[in-house]
Amino acid sequence: MQDMKFSIALTEDNSINRNTFFQKIQTMDQLKLVFVANNGKQCLEELKGLPESRLPQVIFMDLEMPEMNGIETIRVAKSLHPAIHFIVLTVFDEEEKIFEAIRAGASGYLLKHEPAQVLQEAVTNVMEYGGAPMSPAVARKALLLMSRANLPDMPEDKNTVPSMITSREEEILEYMVKGWDAKRIGVELNISVLTVRKHIANVYEKLHVQSKAEVISMAHQQNWFRS
Repeated sequence: MQDMKFSIALTEDNSINRNTFFQKIQTMDQLKLVFVANNGKQCLEELKGLPESRLPQVIFMDLEMPEMNGIETIRVAKSLHPAIHFIVLTVFDEEEKIFEAIRAGASGYLLKHEPAQVLQEAVTNVMEYGGAPMSPAVARKALLLMSRANLPDMPEDKNTVPSMITSREEEILEYMVKGWDAKRIGVELNISVLTVRKHIANVYEKLHVQSKAEVISMAHQQNWFRS
């Protein structure tokens, strides 16, 4: 089977980091670079100038940039183009920045030293499996952060999904944690993709989260589903 090609973009203000990223991407036949922006404002301008069919599927986003930082860029861009996935690519692994990025709508969070293969795997993970790729050090901090979060109505038994989650929502949540997308879940449960997405929206509202990355981190930390 022929490998699928994914379109990506980069928003990064440092020229050395831009060149390093470009060199990594050149070795990856499955990734097509649509544009490189020097800051968040330029990223939004690039997106505005592209037809829907040519928008990148994944944008790697730096955090600390002039004019508009990465967190604000993700928040604005997601409101305009909800189908685009954002993977943070940064040197910062502070818990506050991880939390802010996830809340803004980031699908993943990688550190800049990651090799080319990890970048490609992150794109595949997000696009094909609806995953939430994170560098190992970031993932540990994300789980620690979620463990300290003020979670709603959490039971004493960490292995128990909160009681406000229905049995159908729990089924769907378990598949989400496994990395399944809405289409695959719908086929498995013999329900429409629209119904799956409605259940997912209900789960987000009940757990006070805004992204798949948040709910997956919460589920892992609370040990709701043991493989």
